Amino acid sequence: MVAMERVIATDAGLVGGRRGRGRSISWRGIPFAAPPLGENRFRAPQPAPPWRGVRECDEYGAALIQEKYLTLTTPLKLQPMSEDCLTLNVFSRDSVPSALRPVMVFIHGGGFLMGMAATPIYDGTHLARTQDVVVVTIQYRFGPFGLLDLSDYATAEQPFETNLGLRDQIAALRWVRRNIAAFGGDPDNVTVFGESAGGTSVLALLASPAAKGLFAAAIAESPAPELIVDRATARVIADEFLRLLDDPARKPGAPHGAGPFPGGRARELLARASGDDIHGAGKKLMDFAQKTDIGVFLPLAPIVGDDILPQSPLRAAHAGTTHPVPLIIGNNREEGALFSRFFDLTPAVEKTVRALAGTDGDEAIRGVYRDHKRDRSRLSGDFLFWGPTSVFVDGHSAVAATYHYRYDYVTRLLKASGFGATHTTEMLAVFGSLKTYVAGFLAIADWRSVSRLVGEVQGRWAGFARHRNPGTDWPAYTTDDRQVLIIDDPSRVDTDPDAGRREVWRRLHSAAVG
Repeated sequence: MVAMERVIATDAGLVGGRRGRGRSISWRGIPFAAPPLGENRFRAPQPAPPWRGVRECDEYGAALIQEKYLTLTTPLKLQPMSEDCLTLNVFSRDSVPSALRPVMVFIHGGGFLMGMAATPIYDGTHLARTQDVVVVTIQYRFGPFGLLDLSDYATAEQPFETNLGLRDQIAALRWVRRNIAAFGGDPDNVTVFGESAGGTSVLALLASPAAKGLFAAAIAESPAPELIVDRATARVIADEFLRLLDDPARKPGAPHGAGPFPGGRARELLARASGDDIHGAGKKLMDFAQKTDIGVFLPLAPIVGDDILPQSPLRAAHAGTTHPVPLIIGNNREEGALFSRFFDLTPAVEKTVRALAGTDGDEAIRGVYRDHKRDRSRLSGDFLFWGPTSVFVDGHSAVAATYHYRYDYVTRLLKASGFGATHTTEMLAVFGSLKTYVAGFLAIADWRSVSRLVGEVQGRWAGFARHRNPGTDWPAYTTDDRQVLIIDDPSRVDTDPDAGRREVWRRLHSAAVG
């Protein structure tokens, strides 16, 4: 077996990797775009400047500015933070392949408010080594750095583009297309996958004209298809952001007698504000969205109505205009259990249901969810994730092979905690983290079962990435039979599980997008 070269040539310069455990190798912190600083702040990603010599890529790049505790990589170590965050990481077996390996590009989650590639559960080593694929994990701008619509304040000399976070993801995919063959990966066999906000990003990429041809398959884990902001609302949010940036003592949503925020002042503020100032004003937008009736409860999300995302992913799927690439998509059985411990989504649920279908919709929801704690938790999870996802599945399955799953697996500790198969728990199987020290405590007394689960999930995901086959026992979903893989130990195929709840959401969302 011939070891891979440690130093690889990219289109910007030479990068040096690090050999790791189990005959693996990785390159971490490779810039795929120029630092979004100075003139590049609030701009579409620009080409990475070339460098001379070998750039040693043995550590993750800086995380985007967010709350410090969210950047923990060990109980005692924080990842550095910076606006200069547009880097990616490549993981592979440490051997020269006989044929180019399938490539799996991962987009992290975090509600478009947080997250980083350095989070330990996203280490691609185990998945790359056991499944003989090349894993790429990327970073992108989120929150106020990447999801504000500042175009009203742009000039020819100081332009501001929209949907910077999605543009970053597209730039990373273009980097992969240009460079991944040098790392042993096949640029014509790229699967993009992501979880939560990353899964939502995958659906946005499926609906984005700019992403056409950049990936051959997609996997969306626990997406929130309606975590979007329309262009008119985004402009209201941008105006409020600038007022908060201009006056740190301002209460979010406080009335003002002025007209639109002055363009000159806006450009001055956006140029000279510190990263911490921008982050601080962005945090206050959460209060603004809760106190005012702007129609969204998360104000910073992909913006619908520009060249990157002309229509929402749900509308694109309903219209049959998503990119016709094979898709794995699904949710966890108890998505809402994680969120119900920290905040109550009931007001947002009720407001959205009324907006979707008025009183009739409210009555339909009450007909399938009871008022006890478990159903309120399930309603929140279905509202954010499963309900709209089931509608997306119906649409996309008409244009490409679509494999639908529900993740039910729980360890004894997760069950005892009351979380069950909640949001994010499937990630521990996808990356093999349940078998590492990072999350190994969750697998106490379940090692054999966990080993089976990790092997199954990784095998299905990689089999799909390699030749679009997630297993002969997993049939493609159609609206005629609605077959869903229930991932558990053992897994099974079920026909239209939770049909009553699904039908309620189908009626609500189909009426809205139609």
